[in-house]
Amino acid sequence: MRVGRRNEPRPDVVIRRKHAGRSPVPVEDALLAGEVVPAGWHFSDRYDKTKVYARSGIRSYWLVNPQRERVTLTEYTLDGAAREYQELAHTEGVFVTERPWKVSVDLPALTARRNDLLAGEED
Repeated sequence: MRVGRRNEPRPDVVIRRKHAGRSPVPVEDALLAGEVVPAGWHFSDRYDKTKVYARSGIRSYWLVNPQRERVTLTEYTLDGAAREYQELAHTEGVFVTERPWKVSVDLPALTARRNDLLAGEED
């Protein structure tokens, strides 16, 4: 995703406007940026990226954490005046939102699938 001439952060997920067919995606075409927390991730990694996304005007940001006992999703929305994200929701259950459109994510099913995959690695 292009934020500036020398800044192209790479979120794990970018939802963009339908008409955007360019690569890298111009930040003004991004409706949602999302990150999946990898093992060993540091808070500063998230903080630095989210500041860039917020300053760039991306309205919605999701943080998915599969490193906990149960997979969690935190939804943030942009406070336009402050140019920073405010937490809207945090759940390990079924996540439902209207932003940037209506969607649901079954986190318990993701947790079960992750656990099945991890159990298979141990066999």
